Formats: sequence, structure tokens, C-alpha cells
Amino acid sequence: MPRIDDYKAARALSAEKLAAVEFPTLVQRTGFEPAGEAAFDVPFLDRRYHVGYPAFDFTDADDSGSEVPIQEQVLILHYFEAPAVEAPAGQWVAYREIRDASFYFSAFVKRAIDPLKKVFGERPEALEKPARRLGGRFLEGLGDSAWEFRLFPRVPLQLIVYAGDEEFPPEANILFDRTIGDILSAEDIAWLAGMLVYRLMALSR
Repeated sequence: MPRIDDYKAARALSAEKLAAVEFPTLVQRTGFEPAGEAAFDVPFLDRRYHVGYPAFDFTDADDSGSEVPIQEQVLILHYFEAPAVEAPAGQWVAYREIRDASFYFSAFVKRAIDPLKKVFGERPEALEKPARRLGGRFLEGLGDSAWEFRLFPRVPLQLIVYAGDEEFPPEANILFDRTIGDILSAEDIAWLAGMLVYRLMALSR
């Protein structure tokens, strides 16, 4: 597990790189809306952040006194760093199919798949309320409860839950647009999926 100092160092490195990129370029390649001439409006899960330019300082747009988690800051900055991707391809892949995913696969399962199965596998219907809170779109005909989310403007993903029964345990899957490997690293993708699942869990209580 990375230490807090590692996150701070990663944040500082990303901010330094991004400060050298022109503001309009970042608007174009991220899809984030500008908030004035020197900030971005960044919705993430059920929160909304203002990210200043060129310092890349984060504030919660709805609660200025609330601290923005450092892990989220790093993940969002890594998305800022990604080259422009025209649009999602609409072709879905499993985590294993993403470049370099094998190294982080066990972490992905631990952070995202296992908690998703544990919390929603016995009650797939419980996923609906938190999924709608996060802007999820219901997917007809997939599993017992399936939802598509757009966590960043160019990063959709799908969560699919299969209910357990007397013969088989619950199962779950998370699918990604095939372009995601051009936008985020395999490690970042594992973190992103885990953040979504844990926020859904929190909102379901």
C-alpha cells in the first residue's frame, strides 16, 4: 500500500507537469467544464470539486471546509495528464484485458470485485438506490443488477452483479471501455473501480 508521503509526492509531480500545459488544452482533452478562467469544475462520484489552475489545488465545491482525499486528487490529476481520447469506443473489456493489469489483478479483486459481491450479491436490488445517486444508468438484461457509470467524461464503466442461490455463490464483474488503458494506468483503474464500489456501499447504508 502506498504511504501518504507517496501520494503527496505523486500529486506534486503531476501538478508540476500539468502547470506547463495550457488551460484550453486541458479543457479540450479532459472534457471538464472550466469554472472561470483559472479553474475546472470536476464532478467525481457524488462530490464536485473545483481544481485551480495552474496550482491544481482542490476544494470541495459544495463544502469548502471538507478535505479532498489525497488518493482522489492523484487519480484526478492522472486523468488530467492523459492524452486526448476522442470518445469511448463502446467496446467492453474485463480488467485482465487491460495492459499491465496482471500485476494489479489481485488488488483489483480485493478492492472492487470482492466488496461488490459481498454487499450486493445477496440483494442485487439494493444497488439501485446508490447507483442512481451516482448517476448510474440501468442496463437491461445483464446479470441481476447492472449499471453503467461515467466517472470521468471519457471513462465509462459497467458494474454487473449476479445473485447467489442455493447452488452458486454471488458473482460480480466490472467492465471497462477498451480505451481506458490509453487514459489511466492499470493501478489507477483498480483504484477507480474500488472508489466507485466503496462509495456505492456507503450510500446503500
